[in-house]
Amino acid sequence: MSILINRNSRVMTQGITGKTGQFHTRMCRDYANGKECFVAGVNPRKPGEDFEGIPVFASVKEAKQQTGANVSVIYVPPPFAAAAIDEAVEAELDLVICITEGIPVRDMIRTRYNMQGKKTKLIGPNCPGIITPDELKIGIMPGYIHKKGRIGVVSRSGTLTYEAVAQLMALGLGQSTCIGIGGDPVNGLKHLDVMQLFNDDDETDAVLMVGEIGGSDEEDCARWIKDNMRKPVVGFIAGVTAPPGKRMGHAGAIISGGKGTAQEKLDVMESCGIKVTRNPAEMGKLLKSVL
Repeated sequence: MSILINRNSRVMTQGITGKTGQFHTRMCRDYANGKECFVAGVNPRKPGEDFEGIPVFASVKEAKQQTGANVSVIYVPPPFAAAAIDEAVEAELDLVICITEGIPVRDMIRTRYNMQGKKTKLIGPNCPGIITPDELKIGIMPGYIHKKGRIGVVSRSGTLTYEAVAQLMALGLGQSTCIGIGGDPVNGLKHLDVMQLFNDDDETDAVLMVGEIGGSDEEDCARWIKDNMRKPVVGFIAGVTAPPGKRMGHAGAIISGGKGTAQEKLDVMESCGIKVTRNPAEMGKLLKSVL
């Protein structure tokens, strides 16, 4: 079992004819069951064409009707990416993964409002995607560093997702599903949403949660874990601060009014029974210690 995607998922790429969309669609198609899972592309200006045998359709709705696709991954440029999400939601796909970075916040506020009450789940934007190791990957993460196992990983940071997985693999710990939820201020699934899915997954034994400074998502998730989680959770908060006049990290990694610091998040997580480390090199060892 896995969460959100598996070998039975059918995927379309919005923006498949662009350089980035082509490169990563090819990489995902060549991973595990990708050849069976990647079934369509979308570009309203190039219907009837194909990308290495994957047919291109004019709309998400048409691609869904013709191929049965229920998942979309988006590599559309920032000015048009929110509209691409809207189209996938309107077509009632199960899941949309938006890789695009730099979508205007106002566009995403409108899109999130329009998603209320709809069935579609959104991962991202500005994320590396999702992978169920040895079954299917959708996004830009390197598939070769993952192996099937029983550890769930959820992270706001793409780079730290890869680091966490590398540490787990060095200890012989594979993963059930790894999700990079992205670090934009307005996004789809939060830590809490993913944690609920892992809690209900019979093949996930423990979860590694990686957060960042800014916002209160990690604290909200920690309080839910304290009252509801049946599996051990370990955590790390990336707390890099920028020099004056510069911004580092994701757009959502902003401390406001003294709230959202790494220390504050770690304190809340510890008070809720989550084992935390302040050293990113210790994430894997800490996870193994709680099994």
